[in-house]
Amino acid sequence: MPGYARFLLLLLCLILVGECRKHKSRKKRWSAPAETHNPLSKKVADGTKTRKVKTTHLLRIDEHDFTMRPAFAGPAVPVGVDVQVESLDSISEVDMDFTMTLYLRHYWKDERLAFPSTTNKSMTFDGRLVKKIWVPDVFFVHSKRSFIHDTTTDNIMLRVFPDGHVLYSLRVTVTAACNMDFSRFPLDSQTCTLELESYAYTDEDLMLYWKSGDESLSTDDRISLSQFLIQKFHTTSRLAFYSSTGWYNRLYINFTLRRHIFFFLLQTYFPATLMVMLSWVSFWIDRRAVPARVSLGITTVLTMSTIITGVNASMPRVSYIKAVDIYLWVSFVFVFLSVLEYAAVNYLTTVRDGKERKLREKTLPCTCGMSHARTMMLDGTYSEADANSLAGYTRASMMAEDASEKQERMVVHLSLDNESTGTKKKGIRGFRIIQNTHAIDTYSRMIFPGAYILFNLIYWCVYC
Repeated sequence: MPGYARFLLLLLCLILVGECRKHKSRKKRWSAPAETHNPLSKKVADGTKTRKVKTTHLLRIDEHDFTMRPAFAGPAVPVGVDVQVESLDSISEVDMDFTMTLYLRHYWKDERLAFPSTTNKSMTFDGRLVKKIWVPDVFFVHSKRSFIHDTTTDNIMLRVFPDGHVLYSLRVTVTAACNMDFSRFPLDSQTCTLELESYAYTDEDLMLYWKSGDESLSTDDRISLSQFLIQKFHTTSRLAFYSSTGWYNRLYINFTLRRHIFFFLLQTYFPATLMVMLSWVSFWIDRRAVPARVSLGITTVLTMSTIITGVNASMPRVSYIKAVDIYLWVSFVFVFLSVLEYAAVNYLTTVRDGKERKLREKTLPCTCGMSHARTMMLDGTYSEADANSLAGYTRASMMAEDASEKQERMVVHLSLDNESTGTKKKGIRGFRIIQNTHAIDTYSRMIFPGAYILFNLIYWCVYC
């Protein structure tokens, strides 16, 4: 029995020793690996990049009052500006403004932000630090709307250098007024200006200037507009005076736009010219075709009115005459004169017919008692059959001698042609018949086109 007890005790000890060894192997398996020699670990760490130093402590933001400008009560702070135009979004003639997206960058030195750095590298921050330090209060003069892009975060970048130099960049879209002159529209060129200025600091506190002169303004070569050709960008600067606050530095971004004419040629000039030419068709229509000529004249007048209304609907209500107004209204006058021309032709024709009818009533003898076959009413109109029926008469006067034939004949005094009476077209010389084509129509066929061509030559020579 004692031997059996010893055996159990020895077995229990062996089990305990095995469990202890298993526990030690698991602990080694899950423990962190030993540090290895990495050549990158020997690189000298920059104190500005470590997480142990807070930004507010490194830049000593809490030690200074950033509500005041750098070198307060001292000389003016030089603030350099450069601009990169990303896009020119739209030009509105009705509102007389433009919309532009740009990168606006400011450069200045604030010794209060200087910090020690072994590698002389800058620190870059987002917009959250901008609210804690002093930044220039630049705004856009004559702007209507502007905003800083905020997708996915505020598009603001702040870069601070160890010696205290600061780069402050932001992405802005601004809509500003542009004083446009439409006296030569649509053959015009417009010069628009975006103006930058400090809102609070006069030239004694802040000196705003272009950092690199004309090279401070850069544009994207892919910028294009549907109606305009961008000719050039350039920068200028000068002082602006306000009677209540003083003198301020103002920077100007100037750009010149030249309008594309092809769109207006297709939409305005060509239709107006075709309407004028269409009104000339009435000069070749018979003057007695009243419905045809009147309807053609009214149609062209109404079409010209529609073209003028459509052009003015997309333009501001300016108090001076535009180049397109001159062309459209002169074209409208030509169309209206063609209607008046037919009114004059119709009136003169009616008056002349009345005089001819009265003259015939006085000169022709009474045709009472004549057979219907021998009677021809000369009322100012004639047909080919009537003209042919006169071919058998001679120049001499015909008098009835026999009393039985007095009812069959009459005395007719007609002036007939000396040529052969067998032809149909050459039978009457002195027989006065008003022709269908009036003399006014004949002259209008030459005067109207000639005058309109002369007008176009003068117009395009002056405005092109």
